[in-house]
Amino acid sequence: MSIEQRQPVRVVVLGGGTAGWMSAAGIAALLPGLASVTLVESEDIGIVGVGEATLPHIRGYVEKLGIEEAAFMRATHATYKLGIDFRDFGRIGESYIHPFGSFGEKVAEVAFHHYWLELARQGLAGPLGDYSLAVAAARANRFTPPAQDQSLASTYGYAYQFDATLFGPFMREHGLKLGVERIEGLVTSVEREAAGGDVGALALEDGRRIEGDLFIDCSGFRSLLLGGELAEPWEDWSRWLPCDRAAAMPCAHVPGAPLRPYTTAAAMPAGWRWQIPLQHRMGNGYVFASGFLSEDEACAAIRASAEGEPLADPRVLRFRAGRRRNSWQRNVVAVGLASGFLEPLESTSIYLAQMAITYLIELFPEAGRIDDRDRDEFNRLVDMEYDRVRDFLILHYHATTRDDSPFWDHVRTMEVPASLADKLELWRRAGRIEKYSDGLFYDASWIAVYVGQGLLPQRHDARAAFADPMRVKAALDRLRQAIGEEVAAMPGHEAFLTSETTRLADPA
Repeated sequence: MSIEQRQPVRVVVLGGGTAGWMSAAGIAALLPGLASVTLVESEDIGIVGVGEATLPHIRGYVEKLGIEEAAFMRATHATYKLGIDFRDFGRIGESYIHPFGSFGEKVAEVAFHHYWLELARQGLAGPLGDYSLAVAAARANRFTPPAQDQSLASTYGYAYQFDATLFGPFMREHGLKLGVERIEGLVTSVEREAAGGDVGALALEDGRRIEGDLFIDCSGFRSLLLGGELAEPWEDWSRWLPCDRAAAMPCAHVPGAPLRPYTTAAAMPAGWRWQIPLQHRMGNGYVFASGFLSEDEACAAIRASAEGEPLADPRVLRFRAGRRRNSWQRNVVAVGLASGFLEPLESTSIYLAQMAITYLIELFPEAGRIDDRDRDEFNRLVDMEYDRVRDFLILHYHATTRDDSPFWDHVRTMEVPASLADKLELWRRAGRIEKYSDGLFYDASWIAVYVGQGLLPQRHDARAAFADPMRVKAALDRLRQAIGEEVAAMPGHEAFLTSETTRLADPA
């Protein structure tokens, strides 16, 4: 049967906001003719909307949906992002940038960081960040898109920082253009085809019934379908990630301060605080553990530490780290907060939603018939992604020498998951990074945190010592000089951003 002859799968998305409209627009754009998409949302239910930082993967998703980057950035007051500046995580007074890019390049099958470790051992190397174009550009507050070749100018990527309260409406408008049907209404009950069977319809407060073949739960922390109706168990990770609150407060930009092309994460006595520079304001927030700090204390702390004039009082958000045991059960797939939550320390929230949508599209049920093997593979992939991100976040807390507060004493001495313990042992023993083909955060990301927080290995690849150290030093000096020249040729971040949004506003 041809695509034209098939009856489209009736997809019902419950919940708007970021996850809901990303799901609806993604399926409508990438599965034309195979699915009809209806999204149910209620204006009475608010969204979790603060300044949102992302990872480079969002660029590919926006492009696949046919969205022009400049239009998207103008509508969401977005800025460019080259990485995350971590302050005071390893030791108070020290900082490093986790860049969206590489450090140096492999030589004779030996990774760059082994040469750097050998030179650092001899006192001949500069800071690791000196050998990253993304780090250097971020520090200089400069930006231009990477080159599309194999030159030094191609060795980094970028993401966006945008206003989450504007992103959902922007995706809604795009989804409606793609043919998504939007229904305003409040769900009062869920109808099952049989006791313990698939979901058949959503009953709305006004008496309407929304039938479907596949239901995507984007109802946020409530997880109305997967967690509520299907009672899918929750795996609690708070023993490793104890932060369970955030006090968010927007501020005006400090007059004359540069618009930074990176997110800032600064460690605090009971967690960390973020700064996300947007075009129109600065997003600020304190992610903290309520077992170590009260909400009132956190609000006072963010007021005292935030830069710029506050535009509103702090707003406290409550959450818990973890995920559903399965994100796809029967004919319900959870995306976003309905599936799981990991604090925004590495800006992974939108990535995890995008990842789930991508896997769902790859494993989409043909003619509405769900194959258990596809469902199992989806759950395996989603679990793997969450677990690997979890380990990477825990690393930021555990790899510290800080002992200045009960919170840091706890995370420094806690027992970590076996999967992370194995990664730490591999690094400490031989300076090696666990290799995998799927999932987030590859070698450069782990190296940035390990080295940035002062966790150096006992030994490294012995082949790095075979080369003449002065020749290696000269090569690294040339790389650092070339990076400096590339950065000097870049426009300032704010200047480039202004030129792009002006170009969109006046294409002529």
